[in-house]
Amino acid sequence: MASAPSSTSELPRAGGNHLPDGARDLVKILVTGPFGVGKTTLIDSVSEIRPLHTEEHLTEASVHVDDLDGVREKQTTTVAIDFGRISLSGGVVLYLFGTPGQDRFRTLWDDISYGALGALVLVDSRRIDASFDVLGLVEEAGLPYAVAFNTFPDAPSHYTGEQLRAALDLEPGTPLVTCDARDAHSSVDALLALVQHLIDDRPAEAR
Repeated sequence: MASAPSSTSELPRAGGNHLPDGARDLVKILVTGPFGVGKTTLIDSVSEIRPLHTEEHLTEASVHVDDLDGVREKQTTTVAIDFGRISLSGGVVLYLFGTPGQDRFRTLWDDISYGALGALVLVDSRRIDASFDVLGLVEEAGLPYAVAFNTFPDAPSHYTGEQLRAALDLEPGTPLVTCDARDAHSSVDALLALVQHLIDDRPAEAR
């Protein structure tokens, strides 16, 4: 993979669950972030196969366990993983593993992240501090990552990229983009920013 493909032709393609004939690079990617940030929605928007979800309805028993601040309208939650797949040009196939967002599922992190080459971290600008724990897990795992601010209708619009980068204490080389997880084109662009980062991060002799 010399460079990330363009997003203009990278939307999900219909046609069964079989890998495309030209599949060459199979890449495991984490789609992660705090509770209610849009991980399931993003995987739904781009997957070329029927996504696998392990969602359950929130109950009163979880009220004192899960922090619903800022996501009071949320009615379901991922309890294991979300899974989807998208084929890019050049034979690149991304296997997308969505992680649960709550602390009570943190014991699953090592298993889900095993073998991943990178992570797309979704962030909600209405509650930036909710992302710190997830970013810590990604960094502890040594995974290259890109950050995508998922746009919500009531999200603050006055923050600059520099302010958002400073708020998350990101390294200068960490990609920072905005996306609408409901929109396939926008979500693919966020994934391509991560793929390009993974390519740039590889040793020159391995490219």
